[in-house]
Amino acid sequence: MMEELNGRFGIEGQVVFRAGPSGVFVDVENDGARAMIALQGAQVVDWVPRGEAPVIWLSRDAKFAEGKSIRGGAPVCWPWFGPHRSELSFPAHGFARTVPWEVIETRALADGSTRLIFRLKGTEASRTQWPHATQLENHITVGKTLEVDLVTRNFGNESVTIGQALHTYFSVGDIRKVSLHGLDGRPYLDKVDGFSRKIQGGEVTFAGETDRIYLDSTGDCIIADPVLGRSIRIAKRGSASTVVWNPWDEKADKMGDMGENGWLEMLCVENANAADDVRSLAPGAEHHLWVSYRVE
Repeated sequence: MMEELNGRFGIEGQVVFRAGPSGVFVDVENDGARAMIALQGAQVVDWVPRGEAPVIWLSRDAKFAEGKSIRGGAPVCWPWFGPHRSELSFPAHGFARTVPWEVIETRALADGSTRLIFRLKGTEASRTQWPHATQLENHITVGKTLEVDLVTRNFGNESVTIGQALHTYFSVGDIRKVSLHGLDGRPYLDKVDGFSRKIQGGEVTFAGETDRIYLDSTGDCIIADPVLGRSIRIAKRGSASTVVWNPWDEKADKMGDMGENGWLEMLCVENANAADDVRSLAPGAEHHLWVSYRVE
């Protein structure tokens, strides 16, 4: 399998496929950055721009197993976000992050970056949970900037409604000293406080468990990190909701795969279609959830 993948999609000096603990992994390296992507979930698990510290956080205790989500990286939540609205037995955040994807294309771009396109294959179980004629692709461009474009196409004869998110874990020096800019004045649903609706005042700071869905949020967010001496700019299109999450110490200890004090070193800023921002796709329509990350 590795020989076939490398023969069809490998790029000398840039893209190599290899076997890993939960299936196939793709190592990408170019003049702008290096990255690692798991074929299960088409999930970026590492991205390091040249001359920078790692930007994407991956738990030291992450479990790599077939059919299990990986703690860290940039998991794809699709075709629903959070619990399923009617079937509580269905997996939270959908199934896209735990099922196999196939490689459609790899390409070296003129600007020195590398583009990889993956398509969801799914399983018998996932097709039972989502019996709709939709296609999901993940277009990942690795370079000094990391771009991810989730493309959903509706090939059916009826409209479908999707919820989704890129559940990206960012590496930070100390969450207690980090601030998140770009959400001032935005309303949000506070899951820690029974989903009560509140308004953000100023930048977001962190002193305890945080789990919020910011609404009407379409602009850039910036993670300001004084410990690592950097800012991470998060831009997006096709999304009007932003999820901000850190489990803090007690909940992290109960999760079993966050690693010792891992919560101190991560912040999830998730560009999403969640809450009242779910999207309806008419027959023949497609939706792009596009994001970019850049160190400044």
